[in-house]
Amino acid sequence: MTRQPGMMAPPGRLRIDLDAVAANWRKLNALTPSAGVVKANAYGLGMDRVAPALQRAGCRTFFVAGLDEGAALRALLPDAEIAVLSGPVEGFQALYREYRLLPVLNHMGDLAAWPGEDAVLHIDTGMTRLGLDPSDAAALDRQRFRLVMSHLACADEPEHPLNEAQRRLFAELAARFDAPASLANSSGIFLGAGYRFDLARPGMALYGLNPTPDGPNPMRPVVRLEARVLQVREVDRPLTVGYGATAETRAGRVLATVAAGYADGYLRAASPGAEASLHGRRVPLIGRVSMDSIVLDVTGLPPGTVKPGDWAVLIGEGVDADELAAAAGTIGYEILTSLGARYARTYTGGGEPGA
Repeated sequence: MTRQPGMMAPPGRLRIDLDAVAANWRKLNALTPSAGVVKANAYGLGMDRVAPALQRAGCRTFFVAGLDEGAALRALLPDAEIAVLSGPVEGFQALYREYRLLPVLNHMGDLAAWPGEDAVLHIDTGMTRLGLDPSDAAALDRQRFRLVMSHLACADEPEHPLNEAQRRLFAELAARFDAPASLANSSGIFLGAGYRFDLARPGMALYGLNPTPDGPNPMRPVVRLEARVLQVREVDRPLTVGYGATAETRAGRVLATVAAGYADGYLRAASPGAEASLHGRRVPLIGRVSMDSIVLDVTGLPPGTVKPGDWAVLIGEGVDADELAAAAGTIGYEILTSLGARYARTYTGGGEPGA
């Protein structure tokens, strides 16, 4: 295990299970050959630990967002294939070659700036974010690339008609190039074999988020987030709780103040509706999330059970990042990438070697 230096009695602790990350990749790779998306510091969980664990599990191709991430990943994985999603940055092309990075070519200007086949061609088939217009892609005709890719806009909604429209258009255009094809993200893998092509690019599923939101989560949980109980108070009269007096409580309720807030990535919008776990029991959040603290209603636990110094589980024990995200009106991606620096991070496992 490793821990961030300089953490004296940290108010919160974050455990990241690298064996679970590796197992999730192996499960997806058994369905279809899969890369590893480790952008945004491996979704906030630490690219320096996650990427080597994925490589030990058998992953050989990785996607990052920018040149700086690509250079950092190259230092970690000398032999991996690394693609940079933001494309070649003008004036920095030599660094892509120095670090042996594959720029993702997103528009005709990128193709002009990066001659040669050591690149990934991105075709926009319906996301309208990055990628060549289909007419521009069709005009290239038989040009060689390391990979041809597109990105699904609605993969987490299996019945959305745009999924099939994108699949058909991408299949038509990808067939024009002498290169493997990649369309599916995490949720796209579960849309079926027709969406998988030659390489999938899972991200969120590697980190334990649910790629099938309408069904049970097929992935192993990766993150456990805990925060220390600072104070326990038995309410003796009707009171309001937190900023704005948005929540009311009455005599006989027991409240526990916990050391986590929006400065730690526990989103302010999570109130009301979020829950945590204390001593194996789910308890609701009451009042608004503050910068450094939240309040939990622990009335349902046996008297005297909760004490200062106990650890409340904010993610884990059945309270997953997707559930917390739903309470905050957002997605699990934002929860993971928002986790703050004040947590003491520990890593378990190391990624089991692939077969």
